Amino acid sequence: MAITLGPNQYGKAEVRLVTVRRDGPVHHLKDLTVSTSLRGELAATHLTGDNAAVLATDTQKNTVYAFAKEAPVGEIEDFGLRLARHFTGTQESISGARVKIDEHSWDRITVDGAPHDHAFSGAGNERRTTAVTVQGDRAWVVSGIDGLVVLKSTGSEFHGFPRDDYTTLAETDDRILATAVTARWRYQGDGIDWAESHREIRRAMLETFATKHSLSLQQTLYAMGQSVLERRPEVAEVRLSLPNKHHFLVDLSPFGLKNDNEVFYAADRPYGLIEGTILRDDAEDPGPAWDIH
Repeated sequence: MAITLGPNQYGKAEVRLVTVRRDGPVHHLKDLTVSTSLRGELAATHLTGDNAAVLATDTQKNTVYAFAKEAPVGEIEDFGLRLARHFTGTQESISGARVKIDEHSWDRITVDGAPHDHAFSGAGNERRTTAVTVQGDRAWVVSGIDGLVVLKSTGSEFHGFPRDDYTTLAETDDRILATAVTARWRYQGDGIDWAESHREIRRAMLETFATKHSLSLQQTLYAMGQSVLERRPEVAEVRLSLPNKHHFLVDLSPFGLKNDNEVFYAADRPYGLIEGTILRDDAEDPGPAWDIH
């Protein structure tokens, strides 16, 4: 029996980085979690323990901090590309690098009707994300959103599904629809304004969620992805994961009360999980953009 080494990578996970750019009295905050992964001619360290080709993960961590000092972090996609190209360009044994970045949002605190220069409040669980892959002279960028919680109190139905011996769910033509959006989109082309693109993709998904009359969360998922591809030509495909945050009507009949879609129990688990990919037919080949290894 032959035993061989398969795909592998290594790096520094979840480097916490906060930068403060002091523009006179006004400060600008960046709060990131950065993970690096390197790939290449690394068989020796696995098979014999020879570390001649292994750039220490501690060095990768230090590089993140140094790069944040040497130039403004800017958009997370650009920061990820700078890091990935540095690792592949300076390490002979490293042929590929992936840099994943989560950006944690902060809002300026309002004082006397104006945003404060240097005081901030957390903007909740929503995070902007990117995963940059560099291999040779090619680069792939997959950006996204995590934890975008949305809800609408009507405009959603669910009926016409199969019923069997184990079905108890009642059909409905008026329900709360709520989810926490995890979205990833793959970019194609050059000269992309990352900040504008992220802002407009987010807007497209929110507007579609709000206005699309939903017969299923699957239908809503497709419509959200479709709206992004129709509005943003720089996006090749969108992948969405939408947990169905169920809101069940509370039975008030024991108390002699009628519940006209007014009082609900918000269940945190179990939940339906709806996932899907929406792809334009002329999309560029994804290469290793989505690869884990």
